[in-house]
Amino acid sequence: MTKHKDTKENGEDDIALSARERHEAHRRSAPGVAVVYEAIRQEAETELNRPNHALFWSGLAAGLSMGFSFLAEALLRAGLPDAPWQSLVSKFGYSVGFLFVILGRQQLFTENTLVPVLQVLHKKSLAVAFNTLRLWGVVLAANLVGTLVFAFAFSAGTLIEAKQLATLDATALEALKGGFGNTLLRAIFAGWLIALMVWLLPVAETGRVTVIIIITYLVGIAGFPHIIAGSTEMFYALFNQLISPAEAFSGFFLPTLIGNTLGGVALVAAINYAQVHTRSNGK
Repeated sequence: MTKHKDTKENGEDDIALSARERHEAHRRSAPGVAVVYEAIRQEAETELNRPNHALFWSGLAAGLSMGFSFLAEALLRAGLPDAPWQSLVSKFGYSVGFLFVILGRQQLFTENTLVPVLQVLHKKSLAVAFNTLRLWGVVLAANLVGTLVFAFAFSAGTLIEAKQLATLDATALEALKGGFGNTLLRAIFAGWLIALMVWLLPVAETGRVTVIIIITYLVGIAGFPHIIAGSTEMFYALFNQLISPAEAFSGFFLPTLIGNTLGGVALVAAINYAQVHTRSNGK
């Protein structure tokens, strides 16, 4: 058995450990912020080097997958009684699409408000900035095509029962809460939380599923609009003539896109870059 003894070193108490015990302590310690930053930055390098067609197909898959957040939430809602606690359960369905996308390594626009921006801040290069805009454009377009296709498939009303169809209508209209300014502000928090989730995943290890569910459930239960998850609802509402194109654009698409981007870039990417950069300069 290894003996432990207290020693005095530099005025602080320390415990004498064997080499094996020190290795185990190091293994169990959480990675520092610089390690997390570098893991995400290296991922950004890989993503920025991917050609447009690869980004598009991955983004299309993500858009189709995100449609299941809309469907799962509506199906849960249809199977629950009309009670005050109903949304506390049905909003777990909102996490389904995110689980498919993130665990399946598909390209989702709001994840990309964080990942490539760290590389832009690191390189401080116009070429990297333009490459990031290219990635954003391709992924956003592909995501929206995917959600449009998913919404169109369910808009005909032949794939699910009549009661479930009614909950699809009600769920879709919930995405249009508040005016432009209110939607933009709430979308900032959605972008903040989704980008924060991406920051947490490298250290989550076996807890990745739990992290994804907790954060996306919070986004759903708070009603924070997400440009891709919510676009399925908007396209569905448009196909069924529940809203006008002007309402969809000014009431959801534009403020949500701006808010999600601001939340991911300003409140997560820039702040986390700043803390790593400050630390590296010894300030």
